Amino acid sequence: MLGTFIVALGLALIGVFTMLGGILDWDWFMNHSRARGFVRLFGRPGARVFYVLLGLGLVVLAVVAFISVNL
Repeated sequence: MLGTFIVALGLALIGVFTMLGGILDWDWFMNHSRARGFVRLFGRPGARVFYVLLGLGLVVLAVVAFISVNL
């Protein structure tokens, strides 16, 4: 139970960080080698939307995990 809580908390933090990277358009975030592929594929505005949606998905997954543990 504690392990699932820690994983859910980690997912939520990573999700918020990813959303902030997309929303605030951090250059160092978008210029990272792992993000460059998405920037090339979708363009910078599309990559920002992708990262906001990815972060939102991670936060939702964390909430679902947290709720399922506490039922």
